Amino acid sequence: MNLPFYIASRYLVSKKTHNIINLISAISVLGVMVGTMALVIVLSVFNGFEKVVISMFNVFDPDLRITVSEGKTFRSGDLNPAIRIMPEVIRYTEVLEENALLRYKEKQYLATVKGVSPGFTERNPLDTLLIEGDLVLQVDSFDFALPGFGIAYYLDIHVDDPEGLITMYVPDRKKRMNILSESTLRSESIRPSGIFSVQQDFDNKYVFVPLRFARTLLDYSDEVTAAEIMLKDGANRNAIQEKISDLAGTGFQVKNRLQQQEILYKTMKSEKWAVFLILTFILIIATFNVIGSITMLILDKRKDIDTFGSMGATASLIRRIFFTEGVLITLSGAVAGLILGWLICWLQLKFELIKLHGGGSFIMQAYPVEMKWVDFVMVFLTVMFIGSVASWLSVLKLRKKT
Repeated sequence: MNLPFYIASRYLVSKKTHNIINLISAISVLGVMVGTMALVIVLSVFNGFEKVVISMFNVFDPDLRITVSEGKTFRSGDLNPAIRIMPEVIRYTEVLEENALLRYKEKQYLATVKGVSPGFTERNPLDTLLIEGDLVLQVDSFDFALPGFGIAYYLDIHVDDPEGLITMYVPDRKKRMNILSESTLRSESIRPSGIFSVQQDFDNKYVFVPLRFARTLLDYSDEVTAAEIMLKDGANRNAIQEKISDLAGTGFQVKNRLQQQEILYKTMKSEKWAVFLILTFILIIATFNVIGSITMLILDKRKDIDTFGSMGATASLIRRIFFTEGVLITLSGAVAGLILGWLICWLQLKFELIKLHGGGSFIMQAYPVEMKWVDFVMVFLTVMFIGSVASWLSVLKLRKKT
């Protein structure tokens, strides 16, 4: 049996000469446990929010988006037609986007008009996020608009209003712009069919219209600003992205979902690790209790240390005993914290104990949680590293005295 471990484990559970040492040891374990538990819970909650946000963006963002490398628009025929008929592609949507001034009765709002080709509403998860009306953009020769909730709220749009038309204004590309004259503007009116709510940035920015309506408004013939592609479930997205990039050529760039919202995903990751570092710093402060516990234990066991020395124990062996004691204190707190953190996260997943304030206005009623084994391993290694450093600092004093 490992002698330092055997003696350290006996010291951990045995009664000390002074009750204050037992109390300090218990506080040390408690401090490590609470710090570990907090790290697990916070990381799991961040994972939960990240999953919710990504799922919302996945509803709006396509698997792949093709745009021109330079310029704003390109003609529909410029893209290789082989992309449309790839077996992995289940929906190919041509898109034409432009900023426009919306007017609904007496109110005005600046938004982005997103014209989409027929078939956009087929197998589209956006219909699950409709809060009013239907996911309809065109029926025969009639065109309809689908504004976001933020736009609809500001303009006070009601889809059941028979006289409610949205008039869209854009600059006439063939005329010199004059903000004092409406003759330099093009305008078209359209009836709203529904209102969607995905995420605040989208809800306040986008209004969907048929591609033919957008081309008429902007005075385009067959131009588009992007082509959006939805892939089959289980498709190798990285391989397909490379294949489509080769088919599209050097004049186009193909972005996956992560690249389309690169800044958002980087921000979410940065926030998660920033909080992790803050809690780790708090945990470092908490581990000072381990230093105090080992220091007090060394003072309490001076007779044992002298006895070990008389029996031939080296200074290195004695230091390993008390170092192991500190590691065991850290290990006890870390394991207890991991178990307790997992239990709290499981209870939140199962029973949604902690609700969001104003949860009725959110797509979720309680704090989302997603536990990842990688986080548990990382938290455990971080806690053990901090505890080991603290334990080593504790036995440095012992080295000077032995």
